[in-house]
Amino acid sequence: MAEYWIEDIERIIDDLDCTPEQKLKGAVSLLSDEAYQWWLTVKEGNQPEQLSWEYFKIVFEGKYVGASYVNAHRRKFLNLTQRDKSVAEYVAEFLRLSSYAQGIVATEYERYVCFKDGLKDNLRVLIAPQRERDFAALVDKTKIIEEMKCAEHQNRKRGRSKRELEPSSFI
Repeated sequence: MAEYWIEDIERIIDDLDCTPEQKLKGAVSLLSDEAYQWWLTVKEGNQPEQLSWEYFKIVFEGKYVGASYVNAHRRKFLNLTQRDKSVAEYVAEFLRLSSYAQGIVATEYERYVCFKDGLKDNLRVLIAPQRERDFAALVDKTKIIEEMKCAEHQNRKRGRSKRELEPSSFI
């Protein structure tokens, strides 16, 4: 899928500390067949100084990802809540879909608020009093709270099982 291709390329070239020019050259060198022909057409219709990595990403996504795809994922992000997902699953989906809503969660605080608002009520109530507004800290604290609640639930369950197994003192 084109969306993941561009993400993979960007991750790799970022890991290699490439300059924007090197990023563009690297990505273009990996295009093949119809995609490479498309790039040659784009390149012919533009001035060399316009051909940047950022420009490549925009036109590539416009061609191969499509506005309707991006808009659908933006809507998914706007409607995203934790529901029956674990915190780890919710974080993963939140981060994946947030790339389609960069204008909506452009700052750390906006990301924090949006993530917190999508949490299950029993977690959000415990997070709400926190003064810290750091997204990574929120995720860590939420995972810890979820683990504690899960352990508490397991302990209660074990306690009930023990009581059910104990002989009755009625004679």
